Amino acid sequence: MPLVRIDVTENCRTPAQLRELADTVQDVMLETFAAPPRDRYQIITEHKSGQIIAEDTGLGFTRTDDLVIVQVVQQGRSEAQKQAMYRALADRLEQRTGLSSQDLIVSVTENTREDWSFGEGVAQFLEGRL
Repeated sequence: MPLVRIDVTENCRTPAQLRELADTVQDVMLETFAAPPRDRYQIITEHKSGQIIAEDTGLGFTRTDDLVIVQVVQQGRSEAQKQAMYRALADRLEQRTGLSSQDLIVSVTENTREDWSFGEGVAQFLEGRL
């Protein structure tokens, strides 16, 4: 159950383009992170121009307002799965949305089973419901 936050610059994409972006990210989560079907938790946030500051960390990248930052909160994925996800996101987003791989930043954060409640004020993993 990865929780995925997608941050983009406001007015750079239509609602249909935002949905294609989100759908592409979800496809990669299903394939590389073995997320179960219907396990989709995504938040898309649009920021005014200039409110995302993302330099190139000395790598020589040229960033544009087309920048997409994907943050994934998850548990239990291997280093190989994470690397496969980075590659698949870069490749698929370029193929399906035209996003330059230099305009993609991905961050993965890990947590544990007790860090999730999906509703009703209970930790379903700890109760054995998931």
